[in-house]
Amino acid sequence: MQQYSDQDLVSGVLRGSPAHQAALYKQYSVPMFRVLLRYARDRAEAEDMLQDGFIRVYRDMNQFRGEGALGGWIRRIMVNTALSHLRKQRDFLRDVPDYTPFEGKFHTNEDFAANIDAQTLIGYLQKLPPGYRTVFNLYAIEGFSHEEIAEQLGISIGTSKSQLFKAREYLKKTIDKSFIT
Repeated sequence: MQQYSDQDLVSGVLRGSPAHQAALYKQYSVPMFRVLLRYARDRAEAEDMLQDGFIRVYRDMNQFRGEGALGGWIRRIMVNTALSHLRKQRDFLRDVPDYTPFEGKFHTNEDFAANIDAQTLIGYLQKLPPGYRTVFNLYAIEGFSHEEIAEQLGISIGTSKSQLFKAREYLKKTIDKSFIT
């Protein structure tokens, strides 16, 4: 398969070229699948998200302005696709109106996952309840603020903070338990 520059990929996809669509998929599917694995409960769900995400990429390619990296633009579409999938799930997040018990507990110097390989960490993340997993990914990995997460997911800032706190506690307990046994 021929190597194309990002600009060539964009122009080819806009023209509807199957070769350019295939090349775009080949170049970006693996890194985007890794992103989606962090949001999905398993590989099958991540594969569904990936397919839906690439449909959106091809459909919305005319919105890519070339102001940033193509990979970053595609990543944003994939994260939004994952969030869309998760919003459709019943009981995705449980709202916690009083988050004062969690204040001051969101930043920790502990690096409880420092000695874990990426595949093992993804396995732990996939075991998290969907709300915990999503907020953890958006905050700890994507770098969103609690305000941005609240807006993206239609939840309160307090819910975002409590979901992150609970995700970290869950991960700590799960990781500690696996190293003890």
